[in-house]
Amino acid sequence: DVIMAAYGNRYATGQFEGYIPDAPTEMNDVLAIGGVVGILKSKNSEFEHIPATKVRLIGYAVDKKGAVINTCYYHTPKLSFSGVVPNKAKVILSVGSSMDSGKTTSAAYLCRGLKLAGNKVAYIKLTGTVYTKDQDLAFDLGADKTVDFADAGFPSTYMCSKQEILDLYQTLLNMLDSAAPDYIVIEIADGLVQRETEFLLNDSGFMGTVYGVMLSCSDSLAAFWGFDYLEKIGFTPMVLTGRFTMSPLLINEVQERIKIPVLDIKHLSNKAYFKYFNRTNQPV
Repeated sequence: DVIMAAYGNRYATGQFEGYIPDAPTEMNDVLAIGGVVGILKSKNSEFEHIPATKVRLIGYAVDKKGAVINTCYYHTPKLSFSGVVPNKAKVILSVGSSMDSGKTTSAAYLCRGLKLAGNKVAYIKLTGTVYTKDQDLAFDLGADKTVDFADAGFPSTYMCSKQEILDLYQTLLNMLDSAAPDYIVIEIADGLVQRETEFLLNDSGFMGTVYGVMLSCSDSLAAFWGFDYLEKIGFTPMVLTGRFTMSPLLINEVQERIKIPVLDIKHLSNKAYFKYFNRTNQPV
């Protein structure tokens, strides 16, 4: 088969780590199901006996002048970061303790709850590796408009500089202007100490746009550490959620030690719990 794919880096603790080759390389690896290729560096041991799909480079896509196409901002005007949020919407930041902690599911179901409470809701997947599933889920659950980094031509954001991500954020915010959202739910990929996530959490310009933080965790210990980490940098989560809420025992462990609301996806998608995301004070 002959396919068109995009070179990109990938960071996925539960799957593959891979990078764009430094020079034209004949044999490459499919790093992600969304169509990103590169050179595999490491993988989770769960994939020990599952090799990455191999593809052979037969040529580059070029423009009318014969220049190799870079998809980033190819059809999208780039904006410099200003911190301006469309319609002065309240931005809820969905972060997780790790990959597969539940942040995408939590963000999507929160979109449903906010929508049922009578709000216009938008969703942004700001960082990660391209795969339309995440924004599609948010849209299916009621978000009025959804965008991700691929809408600006990025196959991946791994190894981007902080300024590149901030400019990308502003570019994606601008795409939501016509939707005039009351709330924007933003998801950033992987764990709290992942490279780009840590950049953003410690950037006053980015966090100055954020109204509140929702933390998803896989288990109780992740909830304890994640809560403490965010509190120390000055952003106590509004709520705790994620995969651990599938277990009543884990919920009890967390609620005995952390005195903020613990919500599962039924709560997040219920307009009765909108009160937890509608503070009267100013953004954090």
